[in-house]
Amino acid sequence: MAEPDLRSRFTEAMKASMRAGDAPRTSTIRMIMARLKEVDIAARPAGVDRVPDEQIAGMLRAMVKSRRESVELYRQGNRPELAEKEEAEIRVIESFLPQQMDEGAMGDAVRAAIAEAGAASVKDMGKVMAILRARHAATMDLSKAGPMVKAALEG
Repeated sequence: MAEPDLRSRFTEAMKASMRAGDAPRTSTIRMIMARLKEVDIAARPAGVDRVPDEQIAGMLRAMVKSRRESVELYRQGNRPELAEKEEAEIRVIESFLPQQMDEGAMGDAVRAAIAEAGAASVKDMGKVMAILRARHAATMDLSKAGPMVKAALEG
């Protein structure tokens, strides 16, 4: 049986957290669903009613990134209770994302993409990143892959 799409996973998780009386989790899932509605509305002029799972995963990663930045600021501002709230939201959001590649798997994927692109220098980095984005966008942190690709092409 195919894995359910992210939208149905959000709905099921919402129902389960409401039944369990888990207010913080319910609140975070509501926030995710509201953000998804905004993304869907923003995509309408392009003729898209519902954005695909890949785009939803990107939206979730952006939500995690902004919360990590907030955690950093709250810690600097000596507001640990707000940092903990953001960290709890990060855990809920990340529970919907596919498992991220580890360093070894990323290195293998980078080497394979370089070989496939026939990349010889840093000038070819765009081609390599395009291949990585196409094949591994959901499971690879492209912000970490960029420096790996650059280092591999320079060395």
